[in-house]
Amino acid sequence: MKNLPAFEAKNVNITYNFFAAEAAAGQIHILQPGGDMPVIGEYWIGQGGINAGYVAARGDVPAHYLIFGDKDLGEFKWGRYQEESTAISKWDGDSNTQALVEAGGHPAAEAANSYQADGHADFYLPAATELYQAWAYDLIAKGAYWSSSQRSANYAFIMVFVDGYQGFYGKFNELRVRPVRRFFI
Repeated sequence: MKNLPAFEAKNVNITYNFFAAEAAAGQIHILQPGGDMPVIGEYWIGQGGINAGYVAARGDVPAHYLIFGDKDLGEFKWGRYQEESTAISKWDGDSNTQALVEAGGHPAAEAANSYQADGHADFYLPAATELYQAWAYDLIAKGAYWSSSQRSANYAFIMVFVDGYQGFYGKFNELRVRPVRRFFI
């Protein structure tokens, strides 16, 4: 075999489509500094839940891994029916949750915000796109879940996992809550 000349790379950018079928099937395995990262859908020891994959930077939120709590917290009302909220981001569940908790009267956001696991107390109610990521990777099998994303004074966005329906529902209703957190590498 012919010897090839060595080269040095100072900056290398690699892009991979994490929504590929291989990722959903759990065939991607990435090493992180200091150890192995679990495949998408597996519990990430020390991070408080299930690895839901990489999320690219957007706006003020840096790139991170999304961690879904490994259990539902129960069913709660979204709260504050017929009142507008500043929780309107479809992708930043953390800022939505903080706005809802500060306003008070939002049981779903308050439950997610108070959840703790593996020593982490930075969980929040996921935004609409964060719930969609869980559906894309088949992380939740069934049920209807609240997002932290308000649709209007009367409605908030939801995700129905059995069929992938993403729509909106009256804030006075009770739906499931699954907390999430961000893990920055």
